[in-house]
Amino acid sequence: MADPLAHTAHDDAPLSSAKNPDVEAATDLGARKGDVLIGRTVTIDKPRETLYAFWRDFTNLPRFMHHIRSVTVTSAEHSHWVVEAPGGRSVEWDSQITEDRPGETIAWRSREGAAVRNSGRVDFADSPDGRGSLVTVTFAYDPPGGAVGKAIAKLFQEEPKIQARRDLRRFKQLMETGEVSTARAPDAAPRA
Repeated sequence: MADPLAHTAHDDAPLSSAKNPDVEAATDLGARKGDVLIGRTVTIDKPRETLYAFWRDFTNLPRFMHHIRSVTVTSAEHSHWVVEAPGGRSVEWDSQITEDRPGETIAWRSREGAAVRNSGRVDFADSPDGRGSLVTVTFAYDPPGGAVGKAIAKLFQEEPKIQARRDLRRFKQLMETGEVSTARAPDAAPRA
């Protein structure tokens, strides 16, 4: 049977952008009515086991996820997250791994009482053309502040759909080149 989160009931697109989404799969992800569902895929020219190992060390995530300030691993299945929110604020929550298949999948869910209820998964698969790996991130979250909070985040380009695209692009850069490119001037001597 096909992975219900990677495809829709009609196998036409990833769950988050499908014309005919698999509603059961969204429910399995922990999505509730009113939650925002996001999915992005990127091809990276590295073996999936390498990509999985880097991602599974959650302390690496702030290296390419711009909005994450820190992730503290508290046990094999639990971690504490501090994330930048719009307006210079931050939100924190504890997360629990719900599925972990080395080289293939990491799934998580925020723990009860989280400031931002969220759940999701990242899947690693061999690219069908034999050129590296496909990394697919799918997650659901309850936007703080509801529709108003979502509109404000979009206004400041802090919307998770935009962040997810940018974060995966930075992950690809980091894994393929060893660094994340930036338009920011490097820390160097002042220019005259």
